[in-house]
Amino acid sequence: MCRNQEQKKIPETCDFSWNDYRKITIEDNGEALIPLSTSGKIVTYPFYAKMGIANAIPECFVRETVFEKLHEVVSLLPKRTRLVVLDGWRPFSVQQYLFDTLINILKKSYPECPEEYLHEKAKRLVSPPSTDVKSPSPHLTGGSIDVTLCDNIGRFIDMGTHFDEASQDSWTDALEASRWENTEAQRNRRILFHAMTEAGFTNLPSEWWHYDFGNQLWAYRTGNTQANYGVTRPRDIIRQWESEIVGSDFIRPMP
Repeated sequence: MCRNQEQKKIPETCDFSWNDYRKITIEDNGEALIPLSTSGKIVTYPFYAKMGIANAIPECFVRETVFEKLHEVVSLLPKRTRLVVLDGWRPFSVQQYLFDTLINILKKSYPECPEEYLHEKAKRLVSPPSTDVKSPSPHLTGGSIDVTLCDNIGRFIDMGTHFDEASQDSWTDALEASRWENTEAQRNRRILFHAMTEAGFTNLPSEWWHYDFGNQLWAYRTGNTQANYGVTRPRDIIRQWESEIVGSDFIRPMP
């Protein structure tokens, strides 16, 4: 990456409507999910599994093209800087847990606010859980990833806030405010943003760590009328056996 990219500001972004993005049609291209732990160039740290959240999986799965594009990102990063993937495909139950937990925290912190208002506030940090095949939660598609950076020996780099921090400073362009000028965190966030977007990803404005490719969020932000990724899941050996055995001659009648 050219040094001027580190000095190039992250463009100001505005809020968006979850309802608008869900109107985009999905024509799933059938790409498989690939485990990122097979890559020797990308660091994986499956955050929710490490935190012990129920049903979180100890692997970061992404669609095949996302896998390839993340390797493009690696080639765009400065020397001694590595890409870390914290989450990819996410089970619905984990998405529900994250959203419900945030709602409960908001209720305790703002007991006077109506529930509808709190739900709108929560959606700025955690996408609403949905298994609707026409508008699934982004992480259910395998096209959403949560990423950060580390140095060449694996130490996480300062990005201004923690991953999943419920703060206004978690907005991707937040560090472009004058009070943050010329900080290391500002530089690091710019490096991540420009490398990811140059490789074709789009960013969720309220989360500096969240990027998309191929799903409805990506289509919404790129102006595409159709998304390539819908609901998917990692390979399930039981389901595979069922599909292969039913109707086959695998089990022959005894003579």
